[in-house]
Amino acid sequence: MPDSHALSELLAAISTPDRAPEDIAALPLPESFRAVTVHKEDTEMFRGMTSADKDPRKSLRVDEVPVPELGPGEALVAVMASSVNYNTVWSSIFEPLPTFGFLERYGRTSPLAARHDLPYHVLGSDLAGVVLRTGPGVNVWKPGDEVVAHCLSVELESADGHDDTMLDPAQRIWGFETNFGGLAEIALVKANQLMPKAAHLTWEEAAAPGLVNSTAYRQLVSRNGAGMKQGDNVLIWGASGGLGSYATQLALAGGANPVCVVSNQRKAEVCRSMGAEAIIDRSAEDYRFWSDEHTQNPREWKRFGGRIRELTGGEDVDIVFEHPGRETFGASVYVTRRGGTIVTCASTSGYRHEFDNRYLWMHLKRIVGTHFANYREAWEANRLVAKGKIHPTLSCAYPLADTALAVHDVHRNVHQGKVGVLCLAPTEGLGVRDEELRAQHIDAINRFR
Repeated sequence: MPDSHALSELLAAISTPDRAPEDIAALPLPESFRAVTVHKEDTEMFRGMTSADKDPRKSLRVDEVPVPELGPGEALVAVMASSVNYNTVWSSIFEPLPTFGFLERYGRTSPLAARHDLPYHVLGSDLAGVVLRTGPGVNVWKPGDEVVAHCLSVELESADGHDDTMLDPAQRIWGFETNFGGLAEIALVKANQLMPKAAHLTWEEAAAPGLVNSTAYRQLVSRNGAGMKQGDNVLIWGASGGLGSYATQLALAGGANPVCVVSNQRKAEVCRSMGAEAIIDRSAEDYRFWSDEHTQNPREWKRFGGRIRELTGGEDVDIVFEHPGRETFGASVYVTRRGGTIVTCASTSGYRHEFDNRYLWMHLKRIVGTHFANYREAWEANRLVAKGKIHPTLSCAYPLADTALAVHDVHRNVHQGKVGVLCLAPTEGLGVRDEELRAQHIDAINRFR
């Protein structure tokens, strides 16, 4: 069993409002902790199956694992809560390939990185928690600090990463391309991944925005993405989902006009409650962008574009917030206005995109690829959350033991917003430090519940 006594002592100290850094630093670390893992020996278990038929409940385990060695510039964090992202779905079904190849390559880069190359992979790219220990060279953070973590792991030994840290050749996503992620009771991060936890949010609420909010910020707002401005029409696929729900909020907060694409009326109502007015229920309107597995249907692109113009007063969209990929990409390129931008990250419906290039080159459109966010973008996105400008879109939270079911729900798209996971937090509702700010925004905080 995990070192429950040491973990209980840590949890008691964390729960003490007037704790001092030395109180946390003086407590012994446990030797082991519970973590959600996939195992190298299981990577062939879904061979020959379609993605839809692969079941994360069969591959994900909750294991007892040893606390990793702490290196320079790193921190160990007691994880109060985490959340499920689509990269955990990919890891759990070993697509597009098993993540152990990432760990093996990382492990070869240095003796310290060799810690990550293990026969198990601790997953998770979000956390909210409390710093337990910091390694040599860490001065900003100390034990007891309440933090969230963004998932950008970089070495910054190459000049390529110093203008935009996402361009570092050694850039990795923590908990996906590194080990010791956030779906665990203790996580290992680089200290420069840490950011202040929003004081008005619970642990599980604070753990929800990290990856998706930062990703949406770079993709939509940043000059490295679409550079959205006031008045832009922004087509947002999956506008009530884990990623799209933040894009919708960012568009509204930035004076843009989101055109929200959803899959049912329940999700449409959530978008309306956020303040969006232009909403397309693609299921009710029965858009079929593919005639069959190999053939797209341009007539449906045209019908879709016509519907968008009905909602925008005759205007095409300036920006398309793309992440479904193969299923929607041809339509996205078609409906974007002349000179507009299709900004893409992920490809949840398939990586091989097909589109009619005439509508791109002759109409001077741009396709921009984005991936997570650099340090500055992640910090700016988190600042908006801390100030109550952008709100968590948490719909529910599972206990750590039921993480496989939570990942299964995300894989099946039966969720709304973000799905949280309680790690060390014994119940929901803990961790709020600013009740006054919370009261001002409570309806928005609970919107996806």
